[in-house]
Amino acid sequence: MEEFVVTPWEVRGKINYDKLVKNFGTKYIDESLLQKIKKLTGDLHFLLRRKIFYSHRDLDKLLNDYERGIPFYLYTGRGPSGHVHLGHLIPWILTKWLQDRFNVKLLFQITDDEKFLFKKTLSLEDALNYAYDNILDIIALGFDHRKTEIFIDTEYIKSLYKIALKVAKHLTYSTVKAAFGFDSSYNIGAIFFTAIQSAPAFIEYERNKRLINCLIPCAIDQDPHFRLTRDVAKVLKYPKPCLIHSKFFPSLSGLDKMSSSEEVSCIYVTDDEELVRKKIWKAVTGGRGTVKEQREKGGIPKNCSIFMYYYYLFEPDDNKLREIENKCKNGELLCGDCKEDLILRINKFLKEHRKKREKAKDLIDKYLVRD
Repeated sequence: MEEFVVTPWEVRGKINYDKLVKNFGTKYIDESLLQKIKKLTGDLHFLLRRKIFYSHRDLDKLLNDYERGIPFYLYTGRGPSGHVHLGHLIPWILTKWLQDRFNVKLLFQITDDEKFLFKKTLSLEDALNYAYDNILDIIALGFDHRKTEIFIDTEYIKSLYKIALKVAKHLTYSTVKAAFGFDSSYNIGAIFFTAIQSAPAFIEYERNKRLINCLIPCAIDQDPHFRLTRDVAKVLKYPKPCLIHSKFFPSLSGLDKMSSSEEVSCIYVTDDEELVRKKIWKAVTGGRGTVKEQREKGGIPKNCSIFMYYYYLFEPDDNKLREIENKCKNGELLCGDCKEDLILRINKFLKEHRKKREKAKDLIDKYLVRD
């Protein structure tokens, strides 16, 4: 069996999330930490309750600091190389919840430079066009424009570059190579990029000249960048950024992660109703070979990409999710019925999202910051 691969630019194979915690040196979000979050916010988002966000770095320290009056801000991002799919929304949805519950500032980095450097066929102009397209999806989620700064790297580089230089001075090629597996064929921009991605983790400290923590909600594949960021923070006497990691939104093809390179494996926010229907009907399920067998033996929700869509996004009510799971297991719920219900839910969500996305075109200047 092929060993799985998880890097900021490639996710492949059957992912062992427990092994990632061990290999990356992160910590599980345990029950005591969940109760701490609930104490401070009043409730728990289902992405936390269901351990979709399951790992962290120093989240406990950040929350303890917060109780002592030390503020924090949020930082997350998007690499614009195509349209946004549902998997991309998962970290942003929790980020919005955190912004609302803690009433904190958000810095949202759009890394058009990264995608240009790492995607051989992507021009810088195309990356910038996708950046503006993706920003509409970010705004559509409802972030507070009074507390949100969205910036595109190539249009905000003056503000980022001095901090990136400080970071870069303390990152050797051998360190970056070991973290990402680079070889001599990688361009020097790719080698430097971690310094750019580190800058937003320190920019609020530079602006305020006082202790302010940074919390980064992201998928677990982005952790290698910020391991280096955290190492450099100590040298530069910056606060170490804290992280909260999500698992990947599963693919419709039965794999552990949606892939933009395999369009049938994921639902894009730009997909029309008919395309959503086609993709869902082709999805891998945990159903049996025949209706008769399914009635007798029941389905297997844990192996079903349709059920995972409910679990990750489309049924936030835990009791209702459990009801779907039980009906599947005891043969009451057939795959066709489940697919039809999910199609309705997805298309309703996308219809509303696209309305908000259209309105976002008039709101960009309220969010976007440039040098």
